[in-house]
Amino acid sequence: MSSNAAPWRRWYKTERWRKLRERILLRDMYICQKTGVLLSGKHPAPNSPVIHHDKEHRGNEALFWDEDNLVSVSKQWHDSEAQRQEQETLQHRGVWY
Repeated sequence: MSSNAAPWRRWYKTERWRKLRERILLRDMYICQKTGVLLSGKHPAPNSPVIHHDKEHRGNEALFWDEDNLVSVSKQWHDSEAQRQEQETLQHRGVWY
């Protein structure tokens, strides 16, 4: 990771995130909450599980860790639809913490 990377990117490497990720997957029963597909693949398979922030956290630590803001989705949905939605909001993003 470059020294210019956003500090919040490190949160994904923590034990806290690993445990939270597993709780969300279990809560959602390994089902994509956007498409209904079973999340049984291994990364980088299209049906591999990704934990998605429904509301962009923009570096806000409370929002990043908020379980109510997290959903299980497929890598395919995340890499296509979620990214498309983020690109649409680029001009409206505001400040990243």
